[in-house]
Amino acid sequence: MLSADGGAGWRACRGGLSLSFTDQKNGGGTMTERTIGVEGLEPAQAVHFNLPLAMLVEHALRRGEGQLTDQGALVFRTGKYTGRSPRDRFLVREPSVEAEIDWGPVNQPFEPSGYEALEARVIRHLSERELFVEDAFAGTDPEHRLPIRVICERAYHALFARQLFVEPTREELTEHRPRLTILAAPDFAAIPERDGTRSEVFIIANFARGRVLIGGTLYAGEIKKSVFSVLNTWLPRVGVLPMHCSANVGVRGDVAVFFGLSGTGKTTLSADPLRHLIGDDEHGWGANGVFNFEGGCYAKCIRLNRLNEPEIYQAIRFGTVLENVVVDEKTRTPDFADASLTENTRAAYPIEFIPNFVPGSRGGHPEQIVFLTCDAFGVLPPVARLRPEQAMYHFLSGYTARVAGTERGLGADPEAVFSACFGAPFMTLPPQRYAEMLGQKMRQHQTGAWLVNTGWVGGPYGVGQRISLSYSRTLVEAILSGELRNAPYARDPIFRLEYPTRCPNVPDWLLDARGMWRDPEAYDARVRELARRFRENFERFGSVDATIREAGPRV
Repeated sequence: MLSADGGAGWRACRGGLSLSFTDQKNGGGTMTERTIGVEGLEPAQAVHFNLPLAMLVEHALRRGEGQLTDQGALVFRTGKYTGRSPRDRFLVREPSVEAEIDWGPVNQPFEPSGYEALEARVIRHLSERELFVEDAFAGTDPEHRLPIRVICERAYHALFARQLFVEPTREELTEHRPRLTILAAPDFAAIPERDGTRSEVFIIANFARGRVLIGGTLYAGEIKKSVFSVLNTWLPRVGVLPMHCSANVGVRGDVAVFFGLSGTGKTTLSADPLRHLIGDDEHGWGANGVFNFEGGCYAKCIRLNRLNEPEIYQAIRFGTVLENVVVDEKTRTPDFADASLTENTRAAYPIEFIPNFVPGSRGGHPEQIVFLTCDAFGVLPPVARLRPEQAMYHFLSGYTARVAGTERGLGADPEAVFSACFGAPFMTLPPQRYAEMLGQKMRQHQTGAWLVNTGWVGGPYGVGQRISLSYSRTLVEAILSGELRNAPYARDPIFRLEYPTRCPNVPDWLLDARGMWRDPEAYDARVRELARRFRENFERFGSVDATIREAGPRV
């Protein structure tokens, strides 16, 4: 335990305060110095550096931040913000990145002078609080990992950071020098008229300073995704493609990458008992292959059950962080089916809680890429192989669909969602930059690409049926095993997708999207409607190669 109490003493030093303490882990008696590293941050209360897991749990309980479940997990409620606040995300407009950033409603500019004033207020706020500090790495590849530090006023956020990022060894901690520092101050609510924010919530990255400010929200996912945004900016400069994807590896050493937005099955389908998990959400593709950005998983757990997702279900134990999961007050048993707080219930746990994880969280170059979509219009086939130009088209499109009941404000009809690179809210550079890198790497390593629909068939949401998880797993297994390589294929006339007409252990009728509809003419109308939305969305990519543009659907 490294903290400002228990005989340790503070003294002034350059860049903040330095803490001298007795290193109990090495037998005591050895005085060590640790610097908090933020100028002006002068804590008046205890500061806890890199506490053991059990002590972080004890502090969270002592402070009344959460409660234990009967499985030993620690459950927290995040108040009115149960998900990310993308409209409150900003990037400081400064010379080191100004010419690179894809400025707009996703990457909103924040002026340096306003940032300086707001940061000073956040630092004063944190100086009056008990603080928890976590040192970690983002990235498992030693050539490209980013040393980070999370300074927060909640033990809960420190525990989250411990489980989600890559934990340094004791030896690495002695040499750890953060290039990125995150100041998490959920109890500091911004005043828009004074601070230049949109609301009380703010997530602001300053690349020149190597710092992120987060305030006004308890939702821990903001910490995770702010680091991802920084990596999305810095890594392409050194030839590493950052990807919002999961990845796993088979017994042959064959790596597969799964792109998909929330609710498409990215985490679930990559947690395959027949393969080993590299990671469930964020990866880089560099010269040595694929590597995880994180040391943990952040899985959606709404309607989680032991039968369909056994690996994730078994990961819910001591050390796991649960967000907004409803718990029975008498038995402390989680009710994963209860969505009364939010559909976006989450579980954060270290990757080693998954029994078949890959030690080191690294793999070779992908043999196959799978784009996952939850098509609530019910018109896309359950599986289709993609030509390279089609892969680039669907990567830039990043299509899925939302339905009523998953988000407030949606009507009865599905809503098409296009998120470039399957992660637009976190991508800071123009989408074409990432697409070009993906295309180059796929050509270099002869990587195959597939589109898998985990949504509806036989009709749209409310009429058709959701493709069962077991069939989706079987189709993915057939892709990765090579069973679909020599299967017979047909081609739809609108999206021009080639889909297999046979797959082992999957009924033939399921593979034909149009044939599943009772009214073929209604299908034709719906598929033309979705194709039109694809084309309209793609108009924003003005500089894309014509072969990629023409790989999309015909209206």
